[in-house]
Amino acid sequence: MTIYNFSAGPAVLPKEVLQQAQAELPDWHGSGMSVMEMSHRGKEYMSIQAQAEADLRELMGIPANYKVLFLQGGASQQFAMIPMNLLRGKTSADYVHTGEWSKKAISEAKKFCTVNVVATGADKNFSYIPAFETWQRDPNAAYLHYTPNETIGGVEFNWLPPIDNMPGDVPLVADMSSNILSRPVDVSKYGLIYAGAQKNIGPAGLTIVIVRDDLIGQPLAGTPAMLDYKTHADNDSMYNTPPTYGIYIAGLVFRLLKKNGGIAAMEQVNIAKAKLLYAAIDASNGFYNCPVALSDRSRMNVPFTLRDANLDGDFLKQADARGLLQLKGHRSVGGMRASIYNAMPLAGVQVLVDFMNEFAQKNG
Repeated sequence: MTIYNFSAGPAVLPKEVLQQAQAELPDWHGSGMSVMEMSHRGKEYMSIQAQAEADLRELMGIPANYKVLFLQGGASQQFAMIPMNLLRGKTSADYVHTGEWSKKAISEAKKFCTVNVVATGADKNFSYIPAFETWQRDPNAAYLHYTPNETIGGVEFNWLPPIDNMPGDVPLVADMSSNILSRPVDVSKYGLIYAGAQKNIGPAGLTIVIVRDDLIGQPLAGTPAMLDYKTHADNDSMYNTPPTYGIYIAGLVFRLLKKNGGIAAMEQVNIAKAKLLYAAIDASNGFYNCPVALSDRSRMNVPFTLRDANLDGDFLKQADARGLLQLKGHRSVGGMRASIYNAMPLAGVQVLVDFMNEFAQKNG
């Protein structure tokens, strides 16, 4: 039986990547060392990290005036690092509140500045993205932060906030933890992009930050060295030992993405997967329901409920027996959630849809 892992993160990795990592585990390229054993300043590991950065730059079209930082601490540490580094003498920042992860970012930022919540989806239980025309901007904000994809609620920006309408030079900051590399992104439109790796990039423990040069070097007074972007930029992400094995796996993922046609090709697969799953939900005559507004549905995380919640346990038990794992919704919202990141094949979504149709027929 083929196993399909719909976990929201740490999430499924490409089988080809896992097999290559397995083959290279005891001896990387004849070096006599596992990547896990290498000195991070040795020529072998340095070549791995340099190639990973070069491939990511190529995949995302990252301009030369942006630094790529390989950090630790998860996206949650960035919730503090961003205001510490990007306030640059200002005292307020704009945040869009679209769900649990933007809520956490807002809470942390409040420790360092006045947070202006420009828009919120709270009035409809975070089931939609507020239209840009309704956003209440602060003309003195240091930056505008948003979460392009909310992993828990399953809402995703299918549009870019029009930065041309922003007052002054207000950098756009995005937490792309759960949709990075899933669709093309114009990096030049952003001041800073950050992402935890454990959904579309690699194992937990690695965080990637892509930051424009001019936003580096003016942290709040007293900012610890490890929380200062300049520390990491000046040291090529090697001020301390980086998450070497996570970076190695990420590099294998980047290389595979390039081999398979890049991000544009990956987007087409993701569109097909999401279309297939949402169509099954919508065609179930109410047996299944997705609470998210049609225009704001995530391609990565698909939440849905059963009309009769008493059937949830049977659904999950039978799904597990079919090799369809980790479908239980987040504890804060309940129901089900299928995370269909880059590494989830279309075949896996098809098996899930077939099971959902069968279950609905038997219990409808």
